[in-house]
Amino acid sequence: MLRLAELDALRRQRGRSALLLITDRCPVGCAHCSVDSRPDGPRITDHALFEEIVEGLCADEDLRVVGVSGGEPFVERRGLAYAARRIHESGKALVPYTSGHWGAGGDPPGWVRSVLGLSSCVVLGVDAHHTSPRAAVATAARAVADAGAWLVAQVLDDPAQIEDARDLLEGALGAGWRDHAEIHPVAPLPYGRARGLFPAARRVPGERLGRCAIAHTPTVRYDGRISACCDENVIMGAGPADLHRLAGDREGVRRALADLAADPFLAVLGTLGTGALTALPRYRDLARREFSGICGICRHMLRRAGGERDALLHALALIPPPGSPGTSPPVPAEFPATLPPGPAEAAPAGSPGTLPPAP
Repeated sequence: MLRLAELDALRRQRGRSALLLITDRCPVGCAHCSVDSRPDGPRITDHALFEEIVEGLCADEDLRVVGVSGGEPFVERRGLAYAARRIHESGKALVPYTSGHWGAGGDPPGWVRSVLGLSSCVVLGVDAHHTSPRAAVATAARAVADAGAWLVAQVLDDPAQIEDARDLLEGALGAGWRDHAEIHPVAPLPYGRARGLFPAARRVPGERLGRCAIAHTPTVRYDGRISACCDENVIMGAGPADLHRLAGDREGVRRALADLAADPFLAVLGTLGTGALTALPRYRDLARREFSGICGICRHMLRRAGGERDALLHALALIPPPGSPGTSPPVPAEFPATLPPGPAEAAPAGSPGTLPPAP
């Protein structure tokens, strides 16, 4: 089993986690979804390439956990079954993110139970915006518990929905549900289909935005696109080039992941956050400028070429994440090994660090 605190601890370390996106299809169509996956969305067409991508993840000795998402990963039977088996065989923790729609028929089919049995943790969307029937979600929760995987019931951070999630888990798993599951409230994201459902985030100065919770968890798409971002547009190829890599085989995946793990900008963004970055001369003018989220200031910073040669940035990248044993990959020897005074102590506390939204 892998509980949420342990999962978050791994996600705070460079090179320890990745998210495998195996489909853009989803039959559920939840209004609050921060992506725009649809029943007829793109899916795996080149299974040989997909298997190379999975093997690249399995061969990465630094990786400890691989999340599997979409879309809804359980609509991609062949790809999910293969990925689950190989990720488990490679000794890594498997974490599927699902809507639980596959519980609608009662007892889940054998191949679904097999995937659950190979999983260390399953993130199940249980909030009120999900269109999966409540009985189906309860069946899915029981199936996860029966398989021996830890269940993270993900719900929007609303008192009424959190209470409803407790009722659902108690009804599905009994009074001792806390022995099998925990509830993870997350903030609503006004992106994808939810763009018009939730208000835009309040604009705050760049220095107060905190850290990016997924900067150390690259998204590896089934077609070989690898991005240091969870934004759907970036995953599909848009946005700053520095956030993108492309792999055509297992070795390409390994190189891309190593390259992203060694990137000093992403290292600081995911550990000390924007407060430390805006303390650097290169980005100081963005400290008081207001943004509605980390994505906005990140794009502004990445437009400024030359950051890869910034010695102060490389020095900040040496500082391990708060609460981490400090397992970050080394930086090139030509950059200073001492830390500049000030920014580390002045960096704001990190943002809560939400999991990728369950479909």
